[in-house]
Amino acid sequence: MNKAELVEAVQKHLGAGTSKAAAERAIDAMLAGIKQGLRRDREVSLVGFGTFALAVRPARRGFNPHTRTPMKIAAVKTIRFRAGAALRKLT
Repeated sequence: MNKAELVEAVQKHLGAGTSKAAAERAIDAMLAGIKQGLRRDREVSLVGFGTFALAVRPARRGFNPHTRTPMKIAAVKTIRFRAGAALRKLT
């Protein structure tokens, strides 16, 4: 599912009186709220859905796959998602 399909699904779920533009604004507002929560609190929990949390992958040693020479891979910040129990039951 891409964003356009998600907008259509949200529009259908909200009812016939909702426009696609309103559904897209709702999705954009939710994503902006998640981003803001990650910046401020480093974790966003949506009960029944899951938890988004900041994590740091430590620096490590790797190798260049073309030349097989060793190289350092820098530490990087990333976002991890842990699915909630209700979401795990769907799979």
